[in-house]
Amino acid sequence: MKTLNSFTNVDKAKLLHELFPDEIPAFIEFTKGMCATIKEHEQAHRDKWENGLFGFDFWLSLINDAERKIKQYGTKLEKSSKLFSDQLFDGYLAIYSHHCLTVYTTVRQHPNRKFVVAVDLLFNP
Repeated sequence: MKTLNSFTNVDKAKLLHELFPDEIPAFIEFTKGMCATIKEHEQAHRDKWENGLFGFDFWLSLINDAERKIKQYGTKLEKSSKLFSDQLFDGYLAIYSHHCLTVYTTVRQHPNRKFVVAVDLLFNP
């Protein structure tokens, strides 16, 4: 097995899915909901955007990409760790998916403490 430091985002997401398959459907629903919420309140988000690394239009393109992939693959993302990780955590889309994971496990009190710890271990160096 590779060391944790050598894991890519895809590797990390695949392992998370394999360790906690029962948590994935709720996370996907949460991500879908975040996409919808941001798009519903696009102007408000655009007005308070402060990320200097990239513009809001790029962020919106990631949201649209995530939304499209969730719609395209549906429940297959829940069942396949490879599909889940390849589609939602590869390339630039990993930025948005990582953000969703962070919000999902930190903003609200997540009931599965081990899942929260695993997300922190894998995605927050």
